[in-house]
Amino acid sequence: MKNMQKGFTLIELMIVIAILGILIAIALPAYQNYTIRTKNAECLNVAAGAKLSVAETAQDRGSLAAVTTTNTGFSFTASDYCASVDIANGGNITAITGAATGGPAVTFTLAPTAAAGRIEWDCSATGQANDAQIPAECR
Repeated sequence: MKNMQKGFTLIELMIVIAILGILIAIALPAYQNYTIRTKNAECLNVAAGAKLSVAETAQDRGSLAAVTTTNTGFSFTASDYCASVDIANGGNITAITGAATGGPAVTFTLAPTAAAGRIEWDCSATGQANDAQIPAECR
């Protein structure tokens, strides 16, 4: 009679553990960048209200030059992931992320440009650890 081996050998188990270790080493940093990016995107989503205020004020007053900090009527309350959203004269919006994002504080600057009856927004970001931590629209 032959003895049949049941189960896995030690070397097979070690190979599986090594493969899992390699996959985890690649996936964990990518997942961390993803979570920081989504928390930073929340601050840009909050800034959408400021963009609407600037657009309405520019339409009402006739130009972006007439947009001031006080005449937009925009007010902001800080959240876990967004520390501040400010509107400067001329319509430039500055949004700063909070400390709860898991990464460094990122400053988003949204600059409006009026052209052909519409307002186009140019987004830039500073302060991030790497570009994978900010939303694609601001890279």
